[in-house]
Amino acid sequence: MVDFVEEVEEQLRSDRYRSFLSRAWPWFVAALLAVVVGWLSAWAYNTWRDRNIGRASIAYDKAISSLVQGDQTGAYTGFDELGKTGPAGYRTLSLLQQGGMRLAAGKINEAVAFYDAAAKAAPDPVLHDLASLRAAQALLDTASYPQLQTRLAALMGDKKPFDLDAREALAMAKLLAGKSSEARGDFNALTLTLGVTQDMRARAQAAIGLLDSGQSGVIAQVAKAAAVLPPPPPQVTGGDSGAPDGSGRGASDGGPDSPAGAAQ
Repeated sequence: MVDFVEEVEEQLRSDRYRSFLSRAWPWFVAALLAVVVGWLSAWAYNTWRDRNIGRASIAYDKAISSLVQGDQTGAYTGFDELGKTGPAGYRTLSLLQQGGMRLAAGKINEAVAFYDAAAKAAPDPVLHDLASLRAAQALLDTASYPQLQTRLAALMGDKKPFDLDAREALAMAKLLAGKSSEARGDFNALTLTLGVTQDMRARAQAAIGLLDSGQSGVIAQVAKAAAVLPPPPPQVTGGDSGAPDGSGRGASDGGPDSPAGAAQ
């Protein structure tokens, strides 16, 4: 009798297992397929992204070479294509270059439009703030002080990569707006601030000297001349962790349009 009961229980357990497996196996297969499809999708995306970045790097270097060789049309065409269709980092750098070219030609409004577009396209805070700083610097001689103050205030703060540059630009904006006393105070604060580069400290001291001697007009003329100077082109090098688009290729440390160079 005991053997019969055990046999019945075993049969019932077997039936339950078979029933469970018949219901569960489609879900198991679906989960396995989802994992495989997900892995393949990630692999395909990474492959496409790397190829796209590689093509963008070559196109950007070609445009830089054209610019260095004096081929303005070829350079602008190359930057324009990348500025519209390139990966985020190269799109940002290309828009910055177009802004610099327009600024050199004296077309301030067009330059600012490119800089603002670069800030919008930037894949990281460093490039975003660099583009925004370039726009504010280009507007020093034409925009109202409240507009410049709004733009530059957004770039200031302990964790902002271009805090000191923005503070220097705001001091210059105050000077151009006739706020000589406030400008002198800002320049003086810069000379005492930790982290200020020797060049920036020298500029601030020179500005203070000119203000004290009553030659503030000279500083204004220098600011106006500097506003139309294009930034040197950033150099893009290989790698796979510091890319301007977050995937591996970044601007070199030497150019002011590179994240590292601009922060100096």
